[in-house]
Amino acid sequence: MKQLGPTEISLAAQMLKEGIPVAFPTETVYGLGARVFDPGAVERIFQMKGRPSDNPLICHIANLDQLELLAVEVPPVAVKLAHHFWPGPLTLILKKRLSVSYRVSGGHETVAVRMPRHCLALELIQQAGEPLVAPSANKSGRPSSTKAEHVLTDFKEMEGAVLDGGPTEGGLESTVLSLVGVEPLLLRPGPITREAIAQVLQAPLPISKAKELSASPGTRYRHYAPRAKIWMVSSFEEALSRGEKAFLMSTEKHVSFHHITGASFYALLREADQKGYEEIVIVYKDVKDEALKDRLFRAAGQST
Repeated sequence: MKQLGPTEISLAAQMLKEGIPVAFPTETVYGLGARVFDPGAVERIFQMKGRPSDNPLICHIANLDQLELLAVEVPPVAVKLAHHFWPGPLTLILKKRLSVSYRVSGGHETVAVRMPRHCLALELIQQAGEPLVAPSANKSGRPSSTKAEHVLTDFKEMEGAVLDGGPTEGGLESTVLSLVGVEPLLLRPGPITREAIAQVLQAPLPISKAKELSASPGTRYRHYAPRAKIWMVSSFEEALSRGEKAFLMSTEKHVSFHHITGASFYALLREADQKGYEEIVIVYKDVKDEALKDRLFRAAGQST
């Protein structure tokens, strides 16, 4: 995989037009991109990631006109949310057009769409000439990539390129909101909070049920996991009461994380793998952010 600088967007766009995957930065994590309406390129994304076929891909657009290429019967609430939060880390689940393949939608009659805020992402989509599918640029199930070097580590032997835009700003994947039912449903917490969406909608967001999560990327399988085993500890006090004081201290075999942010989480997991740790202890008492807590527990293979 080639590493391209931020001035090489035209080359990256040309590669996409030729069906060659290109990873690019967004304000959340790096995405592994292919043109939505290029079946061969979309298939390469699944193959490169080892992604389950029923895990939908998020389509990234550069303007609202491109939304019409992907979705039908767009409700007024979608337009309202788009005007409020786009460009930004909010993914909307809408009814898909027939032209959007079931490979992209994970077999569903819906399509996941967002407009990223990163200037390189927007320019790349514009120059590619159509929306891009862009799941996180990592091997399926592994920690997401927040730096170009993470992408190169996962895909160094594969054909493609990464457009290097430096470390990503947010570090956690987008919020996913379904708008195809009777009422909006939050399917995956993210940088756009439940409270912020509810304020725009002027209505509370109900808790989604397990069967409703299948239409959302990143909810059905264990995600974001390092090679090391993760132990979740609610507090120092809990560990001490169980006689695990030594467990909270870093050794050659395990490392302890006490203060985690969304921006640093995946980089910490990748660093732990790089250093060969076998166990990671995460103290999550002070984690209030719903999205970060969701990713912590998913990485550990647990539910919140």
